Amino acid sequence: MSPAVGTAQDRRYMAAAIALSGRGRGLSTPNPNVGCLIVRDDRIVGRGWTQKGGRPHAEAQAMEQAMDRARGATAYVTLEPCFHLSPRGPRCADLMARAGVSRVVIALRDPDPRTDGQGAAWLRDRGIAVEMGLMADAAADAMAGFVLRQTLGRPHVTLKLGLSLDGRIALRDGSSRWITGPDARAHAHMERARHDAILVGGGTLRADAPRLDVRLAGLEDRSPRRLLLTRGDAPAGWTRIAAPEEIATLDRVDHLLVEGGAATAAAFLRADLVDRLMLYRAPIIVGDGLAGIGDIGLTDLAAAHGRWRLTDARALGDDRLEVYAAVRSA
Repeated sequence: MSPAVGTAQDRRYMAAAIALSGRGRGLSTPNPNVGCLIVRDDRIVGRGWTQKGGRPHAEAQAMEQAMDRARGATAYVTLEPCFHLSPRGPRCADLMARAGVSRVVIALRDPDPRTDGQGAAWLRDRGIAVEMGLMADAAADAMAGFVLRQTLGRPHVTLKLGLSLDGRIALRDGSSRWITGPDARAHAHMERARHDAILVGGGTLRADAPRLDVRLAGLEDRSPRRLLLTRGDAPAGWTRIAAPEEIATLDRVDHLLVEGGAATAAAFLRADLVDRLMLYRAPIIVGDGLAGIGDIGLTDLAAAHGRWRLTDARALGDDRLEVYAAVRSA
């Protein structure tokens, strides 16, 4: 008899599938970064995550690995298996049915109207037990870019700031290398690898001439697309946007990292387009330096409270990382 959804065993395997989905973040767009495990007799016989460019899907990869061991197995998948026909590959719901899995545990119902419940219904109609909703919030967080693109029509935005204890990003003359130490900088490069695009303002480009690439061994090919917030022209190899709201028009960008400077950070905060804050704090005091964030139009201090929820905090060498999620009404 199959265990009821939500048992410790189910949660353990779904958590593993969600962790796998992170491997595709920043690579799988325009498809969601899905993770999938095939489990038979309490052993993982197949695993997969959405590959670069969106194909193959996580389910297809996991079932190819499982082969005939998928028959009678349970599949744990972070997003409802796709149902719509595509010239790029088969429907995952159909693949699962033909592979003979006996049970499918799904974290998140697909918000894409081309699937949106139809994948689960297809499986049930073929006698497969389907349970949906296990760890849905965690799966949605892992696929935040896809979810926001489907629901709000724009990418998920992370604002990253490297700050002194007194909130400065540079000396008064603009010198900013380096506020944080090597561990924090390495972590920031890992974050770059998890995003489709990275954005700075014109002032940062002129002052620092940033490369905005990933300088971690083995991940150099995961450098994100470079964007410039400016009313002027963008140099070769960069994409220009004139206002934060234009991120909704960007093709194949579901996860956007904003790295500065102060005016750009303020512009995205004023537009309420920051979903996640990453603050790298160095144990230094700069004094009369450049502020990390410019004017965001705040006129009432009470309005600043309750807007951010701490989701992670850790030491990175001598520095401290704090991660906050935006608090918005449903």
